[in-house]
Amino acid sequence: MVATSPLALSPEIDAFRRQFEQLALDADALVAPLSDRQFHWQPRPDAWSVAQCIDHLNVTARLYLPMLDEGVADAIRRGMYNAGPYTYNWIGRFLVYLVAPSTRVRARAPKPFQPAAGRPRHDVMAAFRAYQVQYIDRLRQANGLDLARARVSSPLARWIRMPLGSGFAMMVAHEQRHLAQARRVREAAGFPK
Repeated sequence: MVATSPLALSPEIDAFRRQFEQLALDADALVAPLSDRQFHWQPRPDAWSVAQCIDHLNVTARLYLPMLDEGVADAIRRGMYNAGPYTYNWIGRFLVYLVAPSTRVRARAPKPFQPAAGRPRHDVMAAFRAYQVQYIDRLRQANGLDLARARVSSPLARWIRMPLGSGFAMMVAHEQRHLAQARRVREAAGFPK
């Protein structure tokens, strides 16, 4: 067991923190050189633009953060503390796999997770950065909790419950996946110069 002070983050929580911070930097680097036209350009009418890829992550965060809040609060109420390391169950590992950038599984985002069209770049990117800060805030709240025993519900179906650590890992993987999708938009034939 790793000893932590009240201010120090456990190794796993700190690794998640670094990943969310890197995602914010990656998104900024991806979007900074784009014009507004490029930011909103869609390869096909049914394909997302860079803006929509990132705004989908904002919509997901808005719907998922309350689930994290419930999971953290429940674990604190129940005294589920353990500094790790953690081993996650097959459900948690499978859900992370489903949203990872490397998976071949493709699915349309359900209607509540669809991004808005035409949102201004400033609004999309400011929201994305703010959500990364909020994820890190939830990590700090979860510091010291047993990330394998504490549970969080899926925003898709509340009856799907996974380990809290898998919930954080799923959000990291999901964001990596859609930033990779946004990079592919920039590389698509017909992308405006």
